[in-house]
Amino acid sequence: RAKGTIEFKNVWFRYNQAEDAATEENWILRDVSFKVEAGKNIAFVGPTGSGKSTIINILLRFYEIERGEILIDGINIKDFALNDLRRQIGLVLQDVVLFSGSISRNITLGNPQISAEKVQESIEMVGASDFIQKLPDTIDYEVGERGTALSHGQRQLISFARTLAYNPAILVLDEATSSIDTETETQIQKALETLFQGRTSIVVAHRLSTIRNADQIVVIHKGEIREKGNHDSLLKQNGLYARLYQLMKERN
Repeated sequence: RAKGTIEFKNVWFRYNQAEDAATEENWILRDVSFKVEAGKNIAFVGPTGSGKSTIINILLRFYEIERGEILIDGINIKDFALNDLRRQIGLVLQDVVLFSGSISRNITLGNPQISAEKVQESIEMVGASDFIQKLPDTIDYEVGERGTALSHGQRQLISFARTLAYNPAILVLDEATSSIDTETETQIQKALETLFQGRTSIVVAHRLSTIRNADQIVVIHKGEIREKGNHDSLLKQNGLYARLYQLMKERN
């Protein structure tokens, strides 16, 4: 299991590398460098299309970078077998993927190494037990294709329990809380506090409550890092983060 220190060193990336070979204009990420220590959390904010989700995509090696290095615990991610790399990272998206089957199976994904006791422990730790206990058949309840029988907040809590059961060293949240209703938000925030404990976390989010408590906030615009710092220091700069924060505050 990795310790979870992540470092991007002068990373450049574009999606159509062969087609763009003749031009320097289509970079999605431009000379991006940052470091997050093991056990800390970092949040990325910026306008739509600024490159936030691309950072996640290349960390998981859904795409390969063209220049620079990405390191986990000082090791280039290209030196990991893909399965070994992705086993270290728990990815939670805005659109939760649930499969037709029981809640229990949606948490274990059929992995025999995850015991029934581990499933129950994960459910309780993320605060999902309250609604699950009220369902017919509790953890054996059949959620239906894509979890349509459950609310978005309930599906998200199940995805958190799944992540916790697999116990990754690194947690990645890509807009995972953006569709949560106000009533569920408090429960989701408590679940996130549990998930953040003892692991490195990368967060892309529009929820102020998810961003403002991050150890480090990175403001990215047009593929470049414009500002870095914590919530208070960035507000004092009265720059791009302060303007984005005000917009998020009005939206929330």
